[in-house]
Amino acid sequence: MRLNRLSLALIFLLLAWACKINSEEADALTAIEVTPEALRLTIGETQQIKVKVVPPEINMDKVSVEWKSDNTNVALVSSSGLVTAMAAGMAEITTGVSVNSSQIVKKIPVTVKCKNVPPPPRPDSSPMLVLHEQVLNNKATYPDIQFDYTTAWYAPKGLDVIGRNSLVRLNRFYALGERFVRYKVQFSSDAIATFQSHTGDFKVFVDVPKKTLSIATIPVTLKKVEFLKPEREYLVEISHLYQKAKVRIADVLTGQAEELDVVNDGPGGVGVGAIQTGFSVGMQWDYYCFGLQEGSSMLVSQISVQAFQCGFTLLLYGDSITQPEGYFPANDFLKSWTQLIMGRVKGKAASSGRGGGTIDDLLERIKNELPYVKAKYVMVTIGTNGGNTEGNLCELVEYIQAQGSIPILNNIPANEHGTQNEVNALIEKVRKKYGINGCRFDLPTSLNNDGKEVDKSTMWHEDYTNINDWGHYYHHPNVKGSQLMFLQTLIDTPEIYE
Repeated sequence: MRLNRLSLALIFLLLAWACKINSEEADALTAIEVTPEALRLTIGETQQIKVKVVPPEINMDKVSVEWKSDNTNVALVSSSGLVTAMAAGMAEITTGVSVNSSQIVKKIPVTVKCKNVPPPPRPDSSPMLVLHEQVLNNKATYPDIQFDYTTAWYAPKGLDVIGRNSLVRLNRFYALGERFVRYKVQFSSDAIATFQSHTGDFKVFVDVPKKTLSIATIPVTLKKVEFLKPEREYLVEISHLYQKAKVRIADVLTGQAEELDVVNDGPGGVGVGAIQTGFSVGMQWDYYCFGLQEGSSMLVSQISVQAFQCGFTLLLYGDSITQPEGYFPANDFLKSWTQLIMGRVKGKAASSGRGGGTIDDLLERIKNELPYVKAKYVMVTIGTNGGNTEGNLCELVEYIQAQGSIPILNNIPANEHGTQNEVNALIEKVRKKYGINGCRFDLPTSLNNDGKEVDKSTMWHEDYTNINDWGHYYHHPNVKGSQLMFLQTLIDTPEIYE
């Protein structure tokens, strides 16, 4: 029996279709196996996740594998499945394996912890990450924890805060640009808790009834926390990374977490001198505080203050001039003088600036930071707000030396009142007494490069005439002033870059 051309074509189509079906069945994906199924890493570690397809006979040329991390701040994952631990916390790595039209997805939980650190430092100990840590209960007293005993009391499992609108204060001063505080805490079902600086410039709220986490910016930065429940243990972590603030809350039992981050966008001046409106987040100044705004109670069982880095080549200390995140626009922040210096230093560098700070403030906080994080050079620019005496400048220099660091005592930049002249004469006297180095920041910020009259083009214009009648100020270096100050360090203190 002869077959016509139409019949032959039909047979060939049926054969091709059957072959396609067989091929697809051969490549049908039934399962995937990942190794390991969970990761536990310390910061800086890496680990490869391997994927095996089932059945193993599948043509691997047809297999597509995708990777994703739900929290890149904690764990990064490459296109090949290599996981890098970035910061303490929890993350989830998702891998999706596809063959033809079929796909199987698996999730790999990742827990990242800080590296083990030694106990409080001895003269021969290594630098450590933890600046302060305290477990709270009724078995001891804690001098650094200050509160009104009518609003809180020590219970067997922690400090029980029951009074509204009162604050518990950790009486240790911090201004390190890269730091965070972590609280282990439980909330009552009606609790609205606040975590803030003692000045109130920065506030975080955990609202249990509404299941929200918020930062008191204008407008408020807020996020829903659906897993928030009363009487469960949570870690509340508040980070300060120069102009960026981040808040994270995690359920200790389940590992569920939510976080917020906001960026302080400075106005670049004040009043008519401002170049933009800006967005204020707050500096998290000075003393960490927590309390109960509304509700029955919150129980805090542990407080830990940590630095993100230690073992610095250079630490920069000072007042608001050393804290440009308060006035620099976010887009120009990396052009501020501290960031320019830190970007050029070959090793690790950080700053610790406090707006309105005096040398007495600096002496307090440097004792809470430097012995723990350690630094080869400590560069200080202090005196804009007064308070410098030969005695306290000498105390500062000797303290830095006692910590095994090399002090660098800078001249303060020129300002609108010319007060830098007298202050810098004193600073130069102390430098000479101890044979130490310093940078003449007054030279590049003055009109004739003589350190006397301020060159207003190097400073942000701060016009307070319609705010508090202070008049016009020119003492915070702008982009131009920052560049000139950075160049002056190449001339006066090149050793910090070696």
